[in-house]
Amino acid sequence: MHGVRRWSRRVGIAFVSLLAALTLAAIAFDLATNGESRPATALYHGPFVRVGRTLVAYRRWGRVGSPIVLLAGAAEPTWVWHTVAPLLAARGHRVYALDLPPFGYTQRHGPYTMAGWLTLVEGFERRLAIRRPLLVGHSLGAGVAAAEALARPHSVGGIVLLDGDALPFGGGHGWLTDLLVYPFYPALFRLATGSDWLVSHVLAGAWGRLRPHFTHTLLSVFERPFRVQGTADGLKQLVRNGIPGVTRAQLGRLTVPRAVVWGSQDDVDSRSGGEATAEALHVPLTLIPNAGHLSMLANPPAVAAAIETQIATDRRERRQR
Repeated sequence: MHGVRRWSRRVGIAFVSLLAALTLAAIAFDLATNGESRPATALYHGPFVRVGRTLVAYRRWGRVGSPIVLLAGAAEPTWVWHTVAPLLAARGHRVYALDLPPFGYTQRHGPYTMAGWLTLVEGFERRLAIRRPLLVGHSLGAGVAAAEALARPHSVGGIVLLDGDALPFGGGHGWLTDLLVYPFYPALFRLATGSDWLVSHVLAGAWGRLRPHFTHTLLSVFERPFRVQGTADGLKQLVRNGIPGVTRAQLGRLTVPRAVVWGSQDDVDSRSGGEATAEALHVPLTLIPNAGHLSMLANPPAVAAAIETQIATDRRERRQR
């Protein structure tokens, strides 16, 4: 009996000592890396446009032609469109891509809800005089594109849901966010989002089989936006509330021209999800060959061609009315 008590006491002392050591290490790491978080304007030189109190980061290609607005997914900066967008601009379109917070370089002013994202997108379009754009939403951005088409059908030229079923995801994990406390959460957040090894493994799974060699320069494109002030708190909110979207019934009520485009090797959002969304929208599913979830990076010409096809379909339908 005494032996068991001694053993239990030693285990307890060892556990407390380990916890104390980890806490001190986390505090030291937090203090050492605290200066890495910076204002969005210090990490990205623009362009920005102010919508309300938020500076929205964006990119632009082309000066004439019909407008296209590109909405990226979770943890994706506007850089992900750097090959597709010029292809579309060369085909005679004005192309815009904006960052949806808490990702990319848009200022972190929550709450990060569908209503908040729609306010930013609609304000962005007003400020840049974009009228009836084709909205292309990738992954998380697919839900935003569908929601705007539902809210303002006469102000949207059409939508392309790219590797995204537009449905809500997650949420109900308030208990988990209660565990994300100082000093452990800031330390884990900075370690994970600054780890070339971890980020390269995530990208490898999302890119598909034809992925490039992940140099530090390429990985930093995805890691750098996590240094924008307020990102860690924004991610906590998304974990707690989930990623917003629309319901399948709402998808069935969409009246704008629409398309669903999917990477044939997408292991992040299953092909069955794309098929179900295409069925709800009463359209065929367009597959992008040799592409994973990041189809716009894995096969840019095919994605650009799929978007151009949707624009041609929209024009044809308008002529027939």
